[in-house]
Amino acid sequence: MHSFFTKKILEWNKKNNRRDMPWKGEKDPYKIWLSEIILQQTRVEQGWDYYLKFINTFPTVQQLAHAPETQVFKLWEGLGYYSRCKNLIAAAKIIDKEYNGEFPSSYEKILELPGVGPYTAAAIASFAFDLPFAVVDGNVLRVLARISGTETPVDSAAGKTLLNKLATRLLDKKQPGLYNQAIMDFGAVICKPKAPACKQCIMRENCRAFLSGTVEKFPVKEKKIVKKTRWLYYFIITHKMRVYIRKRTAKDIWQNLNEFLLVEKDGPLTKKDLLMQAPVKQLFRQKGTSVTQISRVYTHQLTHQTVHGQFIEITVDHIPNLGADFVGVTYRDLSRYPFPKFMITYLQEKNVNLSQH
Repeated sequence: MHSFFTKKILEWNKKNNRRDMPWKGEKDPYKIWLSEIILQQTRVEQGWDYYLKFINTFPTVQQLAHAPETQVFKLWEGLGYYSRCKNLIAAAKIIDKEYNGEFPSSYEKILELPGVGPYTAAAIASFAFDLPFAVVDGNVLRVLARISGTETPVDSAAGKTLLNKLATRLLDKKQPGLYNQAIMDFGAVICKPKAPACKQCIMRENCRAFLSGTVEKFPVKEKKIVKKTRWLYYFIITHKMRVYIRKRTAKDIWQNLNEFLLVEKDGPLTKKDLLMQAPVKQLFRQKGTSVTQISRVYTHQLTHQTVHGQFIEITVDHIPNLGADFVGVTYRDLSRYPFPKFMITYLQEKNVNLSQH
Protein backbone atom coordinates (compact mmCIF):
# COMPACT_ATOMS: atom_id res chain seq x y z
CA MET A 1 0.00 0.00 0.00
CA HIS A 2 2.86 2.35 0.85
CA SER A 3 4.35 3.22 -2.53
CA PHE A 4 1.02 2.94 -4.38
CA PHE A 5 -0.83 5.30 -2.02
CA THR A 6 1.95 7.89 -1.85
CA LYS A 7 2.44 7.85 -5.62
CA LYS A 8 -1.31 8.20 -6.27
CA ILE A 9 -1.73 11.11 -3.83
CA LEU A 10 1.14 13.02 -5.46
CA GLU A 11 -0.23 12.19 -8.91
CA TRP A 12 -3.68 13.51 -7.95
CA ASN A 13 -2.05 16.62 -6.47
CA LYS A 14 -0.18 17.37 -9.69
CA LYS A 15 -3.05 16.73 -12.11
CA ASN A 16 -6.27 17.50 -10.24
CA ASN A 17 -5.65 19.53 -7.09
CA ARG A 18 -7.18 22.98 -7.64
CA ARG A 19 -7.51 23.94 -3.97
CA ASP A 20 -6.19 27.47 -3.59
CA MET A 21 -5.11 29.14 -0.33
CA PRO A 22 -2.88 32.21 0.21
CA TRP A 23 -0.36 30.30 2.38
CA LYS A 24 -0.07 27.31 0.05
CA GLY A 25 3.49 26.75 -1.13
CA GLU A 26 4.74 29.26 1.45
CA LYS A 27 8.27 28.61 2.78
CA ASP A 28 8.44 31.38 5.40
CA PRO A 29 7.99 29.56 8.77
CA TYR A 30 6.47 32.68 10.35
CA LYS A 31 3.67 32.85 7.77
CA ILE A 32 3.12 29.08 7.91
CA TRP A 33 2.89 29.24 11.70
CA LEU A 34 0.41 32.15 11.50
CA SER A 35 -1.80 30.26 9.05
CA GLU A 36 -1.73 27.08 11.13
CA ILE A 37 -2.63 28.83 14.40
CA ILE A 38 -5.47 30.73 12.69
CA LEU A 39 -6.79 27.51 11.13
CA GLN A 40 -6.89 25.59 14.42
CA GLN A 41 -10.66 24.97 14.88
CA THR A 42 -11.44 27.44 12.08
CA ARG A 43 -12.63 26.86 8.51
CA VAL A 44 -10.29 27.96 5.71
CA GLU A 45 -12.94 30.35 4.33
CA GLN A 46 -13.18 32.13 7.67
CA GLY A 47 -9.44 32.17 8.39
CA TRP A 48 -8.35 33.44 4.96
CA ASP A 49 -9.02 37.17 5.59
CA TYR A 50 -7.60 37.01 9.11
CA TYR A 51 -4.36 35.54 7.77
CA LEU A 52 -4.03 38.37 5.23
CA LYS A 53 -4.81 40.99 7.90
CA PHE A 54 -2.14 39.58 10.21
CA ILE A 55 0.67 39.37 7.66
CA ASN A 56 -0.17 42.86 6.37
CA THR A 57 -0.23 44.35 9.88
CA PHE A 58 2.71 42.33 11.22
CA PRO A 59 4.97 41.32 8.29
CA THR A 60 7.56 39.86 10.68
CA VAL A 61 7.46 37.94 13.94
CA GLN A 62 9.36 40.80 15.63
CA GLN A 63 6.58 43.25 14.76
CA LEU A 64 4.01 40.87 16.20
CA ALA A 65 6.11 40.35 19.34
CA HIS A 66 6.39 44.10 20.00
CA ALA A 67 2.77 45.02 19.21
CA PRO A 68 0.42 46.07 22.03
CA GLU A 69 -1.56 42.99 23.08
CA THR A 70 -4.86 44.87 22.78
CA GLN A 71 -4.07 45.55 19.10
CA VAL A 72 -3.39 41.86 18.44
CA PHE A 73 -6.59 40.75 20.19
CA LYS A 74 -8.52 43.42 18.28
CA LEU A 75 -7.20 41.99 15.01
CA TRP A 76 -8.22 38.50 16.16
CA GLU A 77 -11.69 39.73 17.17
CA GLY A 78 -14.49 37.48 15.87
CA LEU A 79 -12.25 34.48 15.19
CA GLY A 80 -13.01 32.75 18.50
CA TYR A 81 -10.95 30.37 20.67
CA TYR A 82 -8.99 33.33 22.02
CA SER A 83 -6.47 31.16 23.87
CA ARG A 84 -4.92 30.73 20.40
CA CYS A 85 -4.29 34.48 20.24
CA LYS A 86 -2.81 34.48 23.74
CA ASN A 87 -0.43 31.67 22.72
CA LEU A 88 0.37 33.44 19.44
CA ILE A 89 1.57 36.50 21.35
CA ALA A 90 3.56 34.39 23.85
CA ALA A 91 5.25 32.36 21.09
CA ALA A 92 6.14 35.51 19.11
CA LYS A 93 7.82 36.99 22.19
CA ILE A 94 9.83 33.77 22.72
CA ILE A 95 10.97 33.70 19.07
CA ASP A 96 11.95 37.38 19.27
CA LYS A 97 13.77 37.08 22.59
CA GLU A 98 15.25 33.57 22.66
CA TYR A 99 15.87 33.05 18.93
CA ASN A 100 16.66 36.66 17.93
CA GLY A 101 13.60 36.77 15.70
CA GLU A 102 14.64 33.67 13.72
CA PHE A 103 11.98 30.98 13.70
CA PRO A 104 13.36 27.72 15.25
CA SER A 105 14.14 25.19 12.51
CA SER A 106 13.90 21.86 14.37
CA TYR A 107 10.68 19.96 15.04
CA GLU A 108 11.52 19.66 18.76
CA LYS A 109 12.11 23.41 19.21
CA ILE A 110 9.00 24.31 17.23
CA LEU A 111 6.98 21.91 19.41
CA GLU A 112 8.11 23.77 22.54
CA LEU A 113 6.38 26.99 21.44
CA PRO A 114 3.10 27.85 23.26
CA GLY A 115 0.01 26.72 21.34
CA VAL A 116 1.98 24.37 19.07
CA GLY A 117 1.12 20.67 19.18
CA PRO A 118 2.48 17.73 17.14
CA TYR A 119 0.27 18.54 14.13
CA THR A 120 1.27 22.23 13.92
CA ALA A 121 4.95 21.43 14.56
CA ALA A 122 4.91 18.82 11.78
CA ALA A 123 3.24 21.27 9.39
CA ILE A 124 5.84 24.02 10.01
CA ALA A 125 8.77 21.56 9.98
CA SER A 126 7.72 19.95 6.70
CA PHE A 127 6.41 23.00 4.81
CA ALA A 128 9.16 25.43 5.80
CA PHE A 129 12.19 23.17 6.32
CA ASP A 130 11.33 19.97 4.34
CA LEU A 131 11.77 17.84 7.45
CA PRO A 132 10.20 14.34 7.26
CA PHE A 133 7.30 14.71 9.70
CA ALA A 134 3.80 13.56 8.78
CA VAL A 135 1.01 16.08 9.27
CA VAL A 136 -2.04 14.38 10.76
CA ASP A 137 -5.09 16.64 10.90
CA GLY A 138 -8.78 15.74 10.71
CA ASN A 139 -8.66 15.43 6.93
CA VAL A 140 -5.66 13.06 7.04
CA LEU A 141 -7.16 10.94 9.84
CA ARG A 142 -10.34 10.49 7.80
CA VAL A 143 -8.46 9.50 4.63
CA LEU A 144 -6.27 6.98 6.45
CA ALA A 145 -9.15 5.53 8.48
CA ARG A 146 -11.20 4.92 5.32
CA ILE A 147 -8.33 3.60 3.21
CA SER A 148 -7.19 1.17 5.91
CA GLY A 149 -10.68 0.41 7.21
CA THR A 150 -9.46 0.70 10.79
CA GLU A 151 -12.17 0.07 13.37
CA THR A 152 -10.10 1.60 16.19
CA PRO A 153 -11.69 4.94 17.18
CA VAL A 154 -9.59 7.82 15.85
CA ASP A 155 -10.21 9.83 19.02
CA SER A 156 -8.75 7.10 21.25
CA ALA A 157 -5.08 6.90 22.22
CA ALA A 158 -4.74 3.57 20.39
CA GLY A 159 -6.39 4.95 17.26
CA LYS A 160 -4.18 8.05 17.18
CA THR A 161 -1.04 5.94 17.64
CA LEU A 162 -2.09 3.50 14.91
CA LEU A 163 -2.91 6.18 12.33
CA ASN A 164 0.10 8.32 13.19
CA LYS A 165 2.33 5.32 12.51
CA LEU A 166 0.53 4.70 9.22
CA ALA A 167 0.87 8.38 8.28
CA THR A 168 4.61 8.24 8.95
CA ARG A 169 4.99 5.07 6.84
CA LEU A 170 3.14 6.64 3.90
CA LEU A 171 5.00 9.97 4.06
CA ASP A 172 7.18 10.82 1.07
CA LYS A 173 10.44 11.50 2.90
CA LYS A 174 12.01 13.29 -0.09
CA GLN A 175 9.23 15.86 -0.46
CA PRO A 176 7.33 15.81 2.84
CA GLY A 177 5.87 19.30 2.52
CA LEU A 178 4.38 18.63 -0.89
CA TYR A 179 3.00 15.25 0.19
CA ASN A 180 1.52 16.60 3.45
CA GLN A 181 -0.30 19.39 1.62
CA ALA A 182 -1.52 16.92 -1.00
CA ILE A 183 -3.10 14.45 1.45
CA MET A 184 -4.69 17.29 3.47
CA ASP A 185 -6.20 18.75 0.30
CA PHE A 186 -7.34 15.30 -0.80
CA GLY A 187 -9.25 14.91 2.46
CA ALA A 188 -10.77 18.36 2.10
CA VAL A 189 -12.03 18.10 -1.50
CA ILE A 190 -12.38 14.36 -2.29
CA CYS A 191 -12.54 12.29 0.93
CA LYS A 192 -14.91 14.76 2.60
CA PRO A 193 -16.71 14.08 5.90
CA LYS A 194 -20.12 14.07 4.21
CA ALA A 195 -20.90 13.17 0.61
CA PRO A 196 -17.32 12.14 -0.27
CA ALA A 197 -16.54 12.16 -4.02
CA CYS A 198 -15.90 8.41 -4.23
CA LYS A 199 -16.70 8.28 -7.96
CA GLN A 200 -13.82 10.66 -8.66
CA CYS A 201 -11.47 9.05 -6.15
CA ILE A 202 -8.27 7.52 -7.50
CA MET A 203 -8.07 5.33 -4.39
CA ARG A 204 -11.49 3.68 -4.58
CA GLU A 205 -10.19 0.34 -5.89
CA ASN A 206 -7.85 0.11 -2.91
CA CYS A 207 -10.07 1.73 -0.27
CA ARG A 208 -11.40 -0.79 2.24
CA ALA A 209 -14.25 1.47 3.30
CA PHE A 210 -15.39 1.95 -0.32
CA LEU A 211 -15.04 -1.72 -1.21
CA SER A 212 -17.12 -2.75 1.79
CA GLY A 213 -19.73 -0.02 1.20
CA THR A 214 -19.10 1.52 4.63
CA VAL A 215 -17.51 4.87 3.76
CA GLU A 216 -19.96 6.85 5.92
CA LYS A 217 -19.03 4.72 8.95
CA PHE A 218 -15.44 5.98 8.97
CA PRO A 219 -13.66 7.41 10.82
CA VAL A 220 -14.98 5.57 13.88
CA LYS A 221 -15.26 7.78 16.98
CA GLU A 222 -15.93 6.75 20.57
CA LYS A 223 -16.57 10.06 22.28
CA LYS A 224 -19.60 12.27 22.04
CA ILE A 225 -19.25 15.95 22.87
CA VAL A 226 -21.22 16.90 25.97
CA LYS A 227 -22.54 20.42 25.50
CA LYS A 228 -23.58 22.73 28.30
CA THR A 229 -25.92 25.70 28.14
CA ARG A 230 -25.12 29.06 29.72
CA TRP A 231 -27.24 32.18 30.25
CA LEU A 232 -25.27 35.44 30.31
CA TYR A 233 -26.89 38.74 31.21
CA TYR A 234 -24.88 41.85 30.36
CA PHE A 235 -25.80 45.13 32.04
CA ILE A 236 -24.64 48.10 29.99
CA ILE A 237 -24.27 50.83 32.59
CA THR A 238 -24.01 54.34 31.14
CA HIS A 239 -23.14 57.52 33.00
CA LYS A 240 -22.61 60.84 31.19
CA MET A 241 -22.06 59.18 27.79
CA ARG A 242 -19.57 56.69 29.24
CA VAL A 243 -20.21 52.96 29.30
CA TYR A 244 -18.47 50.68 31.80
CA ILE A 245 -16.43 47.68 30.65
CA ARG A 246 -13.76 45.35 32.05
CA LYS A 247 -11.33 42.74 30.74
CA ARG A 248 -12.21 39.07 31.30
CA THR A 249 -9.33 37.49 33.21
CA ALA A 250 -10.76 34.12 34.29
CA LYS A 251 -9.62 31.02 32.39
CA ASP A 252 -12.89 30.63 30.54
CA ILE A 253 -14.27 31.50 27.12
CA TRP A 254 -13.27 34.95 25.87
CA GLN A 255 -10.34 35.38 28.26
CA ASN A 256 -8.53 38.72 27.67
CA LEU A 257 -11.52 40.18 25.83
CA ASN A 258 -13.77 42.89 27.24
CA GLU A 259 -17.29 42.71 28.61
CA PHE A 260 -19.96 44.70 30.40
CA LEU A 261 -21.21 43.97 33.93
CA LEU A 262 -22.11 40.26 33.80
CA VAL A 263 -24.54 38.09 35.73
CA GLU A 264 -24.50 34.40 34.76
CA LYS A 265 -27.40 32.07 35.54
CA ASP A 266 -28.36 28.44 34.89
CA GLY A 267 -31.54 29.43 33.05
CA PRO A 268 -33.56 32.34 31.67
CA LEU A 269 -34.58 35.25 33.91
CA THR A 270 -37.71 37.39 33.80
CA LYS A 271 -37.43 41.19 33.60
CA LYS A 272 -38.28 41.40 37.32
CA ASP A 273 -35.59 38.82 38.19
CA LEU A 274 -33.01 40.69 36.10
CA LEU A 275 -33.34 43.85 38.15
CA MET A 276 -33.16 41.92 41.44
CA GLN A 277 -29.62 40.66 40.78
CA ALA A 278 -27.18 41.83 43.47
CA PRO A 279 -24.86 44.13 41.45
CA VAL A 280 -27.83 45.73 39.68
CA LYS A 281 -30.13 46.00 42.69
CA GLN A 282 -27.68 48.34 44.43
CA LEU A 283 -27.75 50.74 41.47
CA PHE A 284 -31.49 51.21 41.93
CA ARG A 285 -31.02 52.20 45.59
CA GLN A 286 -29.95 55.60 44.27
CA LYS A 287 -32.20 57.98 42.38
CA GLY A 288 -31.67 58.64 38.70
CA THR A 289 -31.28 54.98 37.70
CA SER A 290 -33.43 53.73 34.85
CA VAL A 291 -33.63 50.83 32.40
CA THR A 292 -33.65 52.19 28.86
CA GLN A 293 -33.70 48.95 26.88
CA ILE A 294 -33.72 45.16 27.21
CA SER A 295 -32.54 43.33 24.10
CA ARG A 296 -33.85 40.19 22.51
CA VAL A 297 -32.19 36.91 23.47
CA TYR A 298 -29.01 36.29 21.49
CA THR A 299 -27.67 32.77 20.98
CA HIS A 300 -24.05 31.90 20.21
CA GLN A 301 -23.00 28.32 19.44
CA LEU A 302 -19.54 27.20 20.56
CA THR A 303 -18.04 23.72 20.17
CA HIS A 304 -18.82 22.56 23.71
CA GLN A 305 -21.45 25.03 24.81
CA THR A 306 -24.49 27.02 23.78
CA VAL A 307 -24.51 30.59 25.09
CA HIS A 308 -27.78 32.52 25.45
CA GLY A 309 -27.76 36.09 26.59
CA GLN A 310 -29.42 39.46 26.83
CA PHE A 311 -28.19 43.02 27.08
CA ILE A 312 -29.87 45.33 29.57
CA GLU A 313 -29.12 49.03 29.14
CA ILE A 314 -29.21 51.11 32.30
CA THR A 315 -28.45 54.81 32.70
CA VAL A 316 -27.37 56.31 36.04
CA ASP A 317 -26.78 59.89 37.12
CA HIS A 318 -23.98 58.96 39.52
CA ILE A 319 -20.64 57.22 38.98
CA PRO A 320 -21.49 53.53 39.49
CA ASN A 321 -19.49 51.56 42.04
CA LEU A 322 -18.81 48.43 39.98
CA GLY A 323 -15.31 47.57 41.15
CA ALA A 324 -11.74 48.62 40.39
CA ASP A 325 -11.53 46.48 37.24
CA PHE A 326 -14.23 48.49 35.44
CA VAL A 327 -13.36 51.48 33.30
CA GLY A 328 -15.72 54.04 31.76
CA VAL A 329 -15.26 54.63 28.01
CA THR A 330 -17.22 56.50 25.36
CA TYR A 331 -19.13 54.49 22.76
CA ARG A 332 -16.70 55.87 20.18
CA ASP A 333 -13.75 54.46 22.11
CA LEU A 334 -15.28 50.97 22.31
CA SER A 335 -13.62 50.36 18.95
CA ARG A 336 -10.24 50.31 20.69
CA TYR A 337 -11.19 47.28 22.77
CA PRO A 338 -11.59 43.67 21.59
CA PHE A 339 -14.98 42.04 22.30
CA PRO A 340 -16.39 38.55 21.69
CA LYS A 341 -18.45 38.10 18.53
CA PHE A 342 -21.48 37.59 20.78
CA MET A 343 -21.27 41.22 21.91
CA ILE A 344 -20.10 42.62 18.57
CA THR A 345 -23.35 41.41 16.98
CA TYR A 346 -25.40 43.32 19.55
CA LEU A 347 -23.33 46.50 19.32
CA GLN A 348 -23.40 46.48 15.52
CA GLU A 349 -27.18 46.18 15.58
CA LYS A 350 -27.11 49.34 17.70
CA ASN A 351 -24.96 50.96 15.00
CA VAL A 352 -21.94 51.27 17.27
CA ASN A 353 -18.84 51.58 15.07
CA LEU A 354 -16.36 48.93 16.18
CA SER A 355 -13.74 49.33 13.47
CA GLN A 356 -10.41 50.46 14.89
CA HIS A 357 -9.55 54.17 14.47
